[in-house]
Amino acid sequence: MDTDVPTQSTDSDTAMELRDFIAKLMQSSDLESVASEIDVLQSIYGDHAIHLYRSSPGSPRSGIPNHSSSSALGAIRYEISLNLPSHEDISIRILVSIPPTYPASNPPQLQLLSRYIGAFGVDSSLFGSILRTFISVSGVEWTPESVCVFDGLQNVLERCEAWYEDKLNRETAGELLREDAHTHNHVSVEPDEPFVSSTADEKDRVPLDTALPEGIKIVEAEPIVDRKSVFIGRACRISDPSQVPLILNNLMSERHVSRAAHPIINAWRCQVGSVLHQDNDDDGETAAGSRLAHLLSILEINNVLVVVTRWFGGIHLGPDRFKHINHAARNALELGGFLEQTDESRSGGRNAGKGRKR
Repeated sequence: MDTDVPTQSTDSDTAMELRDFIAKLMQSSDLESVASEIDVLQSIYGDHAIHLYRSSPGSPRSGIPNHSSSSALGAIRYEISLNLPSHEDISIRILVSIPPTYPASNPPQLQLLSRYIGAFGVDSSLFGSILRTFISVSGVEWTPESVCVFDGLQNVLERCEAWYEDKLNRETAGELLREDAHTHNHVSVEPDEPFVSSTADEKDRVPLDTALPEGIKIVEAEPIVDRKSVFIGRACRISDPSQVPLILNNLMSERHVSRAAHPIINAWRCQVGSVLHQDNDDDGETAAGSRLAHLLSILEINNVLVVVTRWFGGIHLGPDRFKHINHAARNALELGGFLEQTDESRSGGRNAGKGRKR
């Protein structure tokens, strides 16, 4: 199989060569739509975004027309260099292959030439999905007699950007978890150390109790990451409302939690005798606490505290943030086995959620 490689030429030579190429295509009535499409792409993406391709150094450019009929012409191949819309410093290279029967009866094919997007190596899943752009239900719909390269390129840009941002988000989540591990491994807590005040005004202050109440075990679900924002759900079983502020104080004593935009969005329900106590806190994320309270109510779960921490990634998520908060909470409840209280069909003692307990 031939491997197309770009030739070495200056930007001005490349632009001139492309214009000559378009002019030659225009000489064939069968290729006018292809020529017009390339011309439009050049006007959209810039004079130097498109480069003609050839199979090997020294060979003729692929697709240079020597005949008046498109059926006698092999596949036309050209490369387009594009920047990701939200990351203009990151570019990708795409090979466009135009079959002789395009656009009458066959679609073009797109191939990702870039081995890396930013610092991340391209995986086979992304590579394969781009190859299937015009034959996959998740790609671009193609109809005979219609040009579609621009739509395909925009679709590829969207998928590559989503893939790149997912890699960035995973990297961010990993850094948070590594920081958490570093904090737990290197910071020692000495609750018995007496509180020392350096001024007379502070002498009556009481140190904040950050120890977990006896018997409390917090489960922590896997992070949910979207556009650089990270959501982590935690849940624990409680037996008395007085335990709630102590547990929240314990969480806020963790530096990486306290630095979050919304560290302790929470809701809780606790049955003491015949009285059901319940409360919630938005922690600055309007209506988020009440949504968690509603979740506990419809699931009919008692004696539980659920907490969601959100680190803001700089991109507003709109209503999606509430979806992620609910999912993070539900994941923690599932991990802790609380959903088994209302779903007897679930196998006893099996936790489907992923995360950790402490």
